[in-house]
Amino acid sequence: MKHLLLAVCLLSLIVSCKREVFQSEDVMDKSLLAYAEIPKESHRELYGLWTGIAKPDYNLDEVDNVEDTPSKLTIKITRIIKDSVFGQSISKGSRSSFKGILSNKNGLLFFTLNETGKNKQDGKFELSINNDTLQGKWAIYKPNDETNPRKKLKLVQKDFIYDPKVMLEEDYNTFIDWDNPVVKDFSYTTEEGKEIPYKRETYRISSEDVFKINASTDVLTEESLKNFKKVDLEIIKNSIYARHGYAFKKKAFRDFFESNEWYVPLSDNVDKELTKLEKKNIALLKRMEEYATDHYQTFGR
Repeated sequence: MKHLLLAVCLLSLIVSCKREVFQSEDVMDKSLLAYAEIPKESHRELYGLWTGIAKPDYNLDEVDNVEDTPSKLTIKITRIIKDSVFGQSISKGSRSSFKGILSNKNGLLFFTLNETGKNKQDGKFELSINNDTLQGKWAIYKPNDETNPRKKLKLVQKDFIYDPKVMLEEDYNTFIDWDNPVVKDFSYTTEEGKEIPYKRETYRISSEDVFKINASTDVLTEESLKNFKKVDLEIIKNSIYARHGYAFKKKAFRDFFESNEWYVPLSDNVDKELTKLEKKNIALLKRMEEYATDHYQTFGR
């Protein structure tokens, strides 16, 4: 019995000692964490969206076979820790993450931002901050036949606020689908009365009705849409996405929406941002598109 009591006391003493050791180590770890250096963010005034026009630099031999037009580009700066910069770039329907360096030269701030290279259109930004404007250039890593190898940039800081009431700006031309021409047969009659056949490209064109309907605020019905052309339904539907900052991949739609001052390309997927009304209207517009037709017209380019 004495031996048993002695064994129990000895076991209790060992457990108690181990508990004290563990507690002291835990306190020590917490103490070390308290003194650990936590990276501090800086230049928060530069966080957010910078958007503007990217203009191809045509003074280069590389652009001989590249068809490229000015397009909107958005840079989103999410974090700056010491001299490291993190964020995303959005252009032509593509979104790329970047990491770079913020430097100070003679009182001026400079960004050198490297996109990941996962997209074939990724490249490197070299930008300076001048009077609340980001100016500089971008150069592609791997030149191709789709993108100008270098572009000039001028971006301004801009807050994005979703506004369901914003409408398409009527000051600009209606939508013409230059990317999808249809070749049709035509003919003309000579002075001698001979009919000469020929072929010519024709294009889809939207009507003025697209400037009158707002699918983000209006409850659409089959009756209200039954006389619309297919291209009109597409524009009305895509106007919903444009209000949320969707970055269009198709050039014809991208060029059309980028002509609106309020449009800012933000994301390649805005499905989670859509309201219940917008989702309902999109479903209806898609159904109507299946049965709608288009009228094609001839235009000079």
